Amino acid sequence: MAKVVVVTSGKGGVGKTTSTAALGAALAQNGANVVVVDFDVGLRNLDLVMGAERRVVFDLINVVQGDAKLPQALIRDKRLENLSLLPASQTRDKDALTLEGVQKVVAELRERFDWVVCDSPAGIERGAVLAMRHADIAIIVTNPEVSSVRDSDRIIGLLDSKTEKAENGAKIEKHLLLSRFDPVRAARGEMLKTEDVLEILSIPLLGIIPESEEVLRASNLGSPVTLLSPTSAPARAYVDAAKRLRGEKVEVVVPLRRKNFISRLFGRRVA
Repeated sequence: MAKVVVVTSGKGGVGKTTSTAALGAALAQNGANVVVVDFDVGLRNLDLVMGAERRVVFDLINVVQGDAKLPQALIRDKRLENLSLLPASQTRDKDALTLEGVQKVVAELRERFDWVVCDSPAGIERGAVLAMRHADIAIIVTNPEVSSVRDSDRIIGLLDSKTEKAENGAKIEKHLLLSRFDPVRAARGEMLKTEDVLEILSIPLLGIIPESEEVLRASNLGSPVTLLSPTSAPARAYVDAAKRLRGEKVEVVVPLRRKNFISRLFGRRVA
């Protein structure tokens, strides 16, 4: 039975879709059977990041409404045969998602895959609530800035009240993924430090993704950064985050570009 992971955020533009793709690819590279699901109905960007935009025939809404079977909508990645994509619709709105339809699709995905990684819309509206509804694990993607952290705090409240686990008296497993982090700027006080974010949100740290042009380059070329630039700093950070997600004990560091004195100074364990 698969683990269902929702990658969510209170604010748009924090790196949620690129994180979904990178983590999904990293899990698949380890041998797991993985599907990444785009819940951002009406916008649909995960197919672009995965380089599959021209291969979309059927989508999540088609499956939810019974117009297509799940295998018809799934797109197998050309680089990793154990990585698949279930794209969102670009021509429908989030009202086309139904509680019963999402439940049915998620149940079927659980039977077919080891990991179901859901890319949630940003915010607290219906699409985001349905994306997190059946999750076992939530990854809250946050930038080290006050507005992003505040919005993430609201998402944590939703996870503790609107998910199936919460309604059954259980707690959903939550992790923080700190994205677009620059340790030099944090040291100068130009962005929040890691310990500040952790103190506010009070959830375990899954990983720290450093600010890097490699992430944007990978997205523009239609590839998860973990596949396009596996030795880059963000790719190494995502791979380590995927290991922690699997339960491995991996020291949290901030990977930087070069292994020089600055790397050794800032690429150290995060308290």
